[in-house]
Formats: sequence, C-alpha cells, structure tokens
Amino acid sequence: MTHEKGTLDDLRIDRQLAAAPPTRLWLWAAILAAVILAAGLGWRLARPAAAEVVTVVAQEAESGEGQTVLNASGYVTARRQATVSSKVTAKVVEVLIEEGMEVKEGQVLARLDTTNVDASFRLAEAELRAARTALEETRVQLHEAGLNLERAKALVEEQVVSQAELDRVQAATDALEARLERQRQEELVAESRLAVWKQQLEDTIIRAPFGGIITTKNAQPGEMISPVSAGGGFTRTGIGTVVDMSSLEIEVDVNESYIHRVTPGQGVEATLDAYPDWRIPSHVIAIVPTADRDRATVRVRIGFDELGPRILPDMGVKVAFQSGEGEQTSGSVVKIPKDAIARDGERDVVFVVQEGRAERRAVNVGNTEGETSVVLSGITPGERVVVEGPDDLADGDRVEERRR
Repeated sequence: MTHEKGTLDDLRIDRQLAAAPPTRLWLWAAILAAVILAAGLGWRLARPAAAEVVTVVAQEAESGEGQTVLNASGYVTARRQATVSSKVTAKVVEVLIEEGMEVKEGQVLARLDTTNVDASFRLAEAELRAARTALEETRVQLHEAGLNLERAKALVEEQVVSQAELDRVQAATDALEARLERQRQEELVAESRLAVWKQQLEDTIIRAPFGGIITTKNAQPGEMISPVSAGGGFTRTGIGTVVDMSSLEIEVDVNESYIHRVTPGQGVEATLDAYPDWRIPSHVIAIVPTADRDRATVRVRIGFDELGPRILPDMGVKVAFQSGEGEQTSGSVVKIPKDAIARDGERDVVFVVQEGRAERRAVNVGNTEGETSVVLSGITPGERVVVEGPDDLADGDRVEERRR
C-alpha cells in the first residue's frame, strides 16, 4: 500500500515548479533585445556622418546659349605693319606724314639731307664723262693707227719700207687696242660708281613700303635718323609706323587644356571692349603650332569676316568660339554656377545629389559668362548640383543637402 501511494504522489503536478520556466524565457528575451539594440546603436554610431552640401537646381539654358564652347580674350593685331626708317644715317629735312593719314605704296613719307651725297654724285658723273671722252679719243687714235698699218703693209710689199717699220706700226696699233679695252672697263667702273651714288641719293627719300594708315609719327625735321640705334637718345630709328588696316586680326591665348575645342575655320563671335554691343562675326585662321610652357597656353589667330573703321590695332577684344554646324550635344543644355564645376585631369566634373548621395558626373562645359556656365552635356534640367561641399567629397558619399 505504501508503494502505490508513492507512485501516485509522483504523478501529482507541482504548481510552483510549473510557474518557473516563463520567468526564464522573459529574461532571455530581454537579454536578446538588449543585444540587438546595442548592436544597432553601435552600427549607427560607427556609420560615417552625412556630408553637408549646398545645392542648386540646374536650369535649362535659353535658345542660343549653348552655341558657345569656349570664351577667351586677346587683342587686335595687324598682320602687316612696319616702322619705316632709312638705310643711312642722316639729318631729316622734311616729314610729309601725320597720324591718321592714309598713304599708298611708294608714296614719299620724308626726305633726308642730301648735301654730301649730291657732291659725290656730281663727282661720279664727271668721272664717267672723263672716261667716255678718253675712250672716244683712243678710238680715234686706233682708227688712225689702223690706216697707218694698212699703208705700212702696202709699202712693205713694194719693198719701200723695211719689215721693222711694219712691226713698229703693228705694235702701236696693238697698244691702242689694249688701251681701248682698258678704258672700256674704266667706263663700266665709272658707271657702277655713279649708280651707287644714285642709289644713295634715292635712299635719302623715304617711301611707304605698302599702303595703309600712319599710326605714329616719330621724327621731326632737323633730327638725326639711323637704321640702327646710335645711343644717347638723340637719334631716331624710324620716321613713323604704317599699318595695313585690311590685315587686322585677333590674337588670343587659349589654355592648353581647352585647345581641343578650337579648330581651324571654326566660327567665332568677337566683341570689342570699346563697343560691347557690337558682335563681329569672325573665324579661326590658324592655331599656332607651339605652346607657351610658362603660361601653358596656345596662341590662336582669328580673322574678321567684316572690317570697319572702329576696329583699331591693339584694342582689347573678347571672343566666343562657336560650336560646329554638325556638332551635337547629348541631353539638354543647362545653366549652373561655375563654382559647381571642378577640373579633374582633362575633364570637367560636377556632383549631382541623387537619393541622398553624391553622384560624380563628367560634363562638357560651353560658354561661361560672369558666374554662370553653360553645360552642353552631362546634366539635365531640374537636377540638383552641388556648389558647396567638403573638399574630399567622393562619388557615392551620403550627403545632407541645403538648397541655395
């Protein structure tokens, strides 16, 4: 009986033991939740903070703004201009030019003192006349000697005179022929000497080498002029400067990083600093095949399609290189602040905010006027472009944007 009673007691449920397991489960659940919460908090604290950036919305450019691919500035230059001087050092006696005067090729600009040259020229003329007179005298003597020789030959045949007399007459004739040849050469020397002095006399007259406009007058009557600087500051090296206005063109220096945007024959719109409202159609003549290593620039020559009297040498000018007729741009043309564009090697890049992250874009920049640049491709209107941000901003970084 005792054994059966113990067996039945074993089958009885202990209410206190049955209530213990739920307490442990809640404890484990609380520990697991605390671990998950700590892990999430640690991950959040360890995650990099979002970079603060300032953005602007890219605006669609107006019609025509995307045609300019590059801007530059330079000066109007003359392909043909010359400071006219003399070949000799002499005193100026007459100046026939004034600033602004139009001259033709060969027109007399000034005259120099010819006192010494005139005297030498007259002496050379006298020497030439003397040489020709002596030559004529010798011709007469030679003619007489020829007649005597013929008579001597006839008398020798008749045995009236001896052979020695014939030889004497022959020698006299040969001597006169030699003298005549020498005097002919002296005549040529005298003619050459006269030509030299005639040229020096001509050199005292200063003429225009080509037609154009006188831009500067550098000498006055009474001053000395020389083809080279004589020192001391009292000798002029030029009478004046002549400029061929039909040869005016523009020279600009383009940064070598952008020279790939310029091609020969490309259309250009030029604007003189003196006349900012006058748009002058022009074109690229040539790209000078050398670079300035100090300034990292390449010189470009630009020709005017039409000239006018308001265009003057050395005027400041701004030029806008136009896109080619067949050149196409991908996407819409937009305007953004130029501060948003950065240079990365050979490319222009910007950062665009997409879904809270910075996206790096390569862009094709066109015209820049003031603080605004025209972007031909790489951005579409409405996209938000970073204009201010950390220097180490990289593609894919989280950003917290503030719109301008």
